[in-house]
Amino acid sequence: MANHVIHISEAEATSNFSALLARVRVGAEIVIESGKLPVAVIHSPVPPRRSISECIALLPEDSTATIDADFAKDA
Repeated sequence: MANHVIHISEAEATSNFSALLARVRVGAEIVIESGKLPVAVIHSPVPPRRSISECIALLPEDSTATIDADFAKDA
């Protein structure tokens, strides 16, 4: 989820794209518009999600980690 949504024109987006990406890197979402119509949205990628079995497979062999009965309740 973006911290801040910025609406800009196509011309503004092309004039300084590196500055646009700098804003995205710090959490902004950029909506590029033609007139009042959105043309594109630029935002940070969603981090990949791992299954519990993938997480367990990443543990070192000597790990003492356990999954308790209330594990699914953790948020």
